Amino acid sequence: MADTHTHHDHPDNHLSDLPTDSPIGEAVEPAPATTEAEPAPKRVLLIQAHPDDAEFMCAGTVARWVQEGAEVVYCSLTSGDKGSDDPNATGPELAATREREQQAACDILGVKQLILMGYPDAMLVPDLAMRKALTRVIRTVKPDVLMCQDPTMRYSGQGYINHPDHIAAGEASLAAVFPSTRDRLTFPELLAEGLEPHKVPEVYIYGTNNADLWVDISSGIETKIAALKAHASQIGDWDPTDEMRKWARETAAQHPDKPEDFGEYAESFKYMKLD
Repeated sequence: MADTHTHHDHPDNHLSDLPTDSPIGEAVEPAPATTEAEPAPKRVLLIQAHPDDAEFMCAGTVARWVQEGAEVVYCSLTSGDKGSDDPNATGPELAATREREQQAACDILGVKQLILMGYPDAMLVPDLAMRKALTRVIRTVKPDVLMCQDPTMRYSGQGYINHPDHIAAGEASLAAVFPSTRDRLTFPELLAEGLEPHKVPEVYIYGTNNADLWVDISSGIETKIAALKAHASQIGDWDPTDEMRKWARETAAQHPDKPEDFGEYAESFKYMKLD
């Protein structure tokens, strides 16, 4: 069983993305679509806003990487203490239930460790305190790959408004990756804790409308679905099997340059390779 640690620390203007030697107005080509390459990363840190976020969005990739030998750590900013319509439910009881469900999902996936940060659900703010807390986590775990939510994804289509906690979690995660985790003089008090700077080589941003990397999860789809079913308080009597297969099949079909040997099911990400 994975270890559980609880912490209580509490597409518009892209000019900033231009290379420093690129004159303003010069076109910058978008990243080409790619397929996730071998081998799997050695150590992965996944940051999510709520229990079950990862199981819905990217647990097929987690399952595949674990199968291939990766060590995965989950960090959940909240314990989902607002996620119920039951008039008799209380926040602390719901949080305890959802923590148990997330631990069960982690056990199914083979996740090594679950870190629970203890922030209140529906109230995440990507401030300096949260950035420092995540910098501490990243420097402790020292991942080769960080997975986080997309802070630019405000809505999708005509029927989905993204949860503000997802946006806040993504913003705080990326700000922690760059520059806070890397730079020695940012949060120097962490040095006194023995936490040296760490450069995260790769970032997989999930829950995005701007995917440019696809991962074949055909070997992990069954594990993903089983892990999602562990979140009984959220899915109730609904069997997610058919819907998850449909979503993953549609995602694979969206790959614009799919190799011939690519499987039936996929998850997609905005991918960043950092020097």
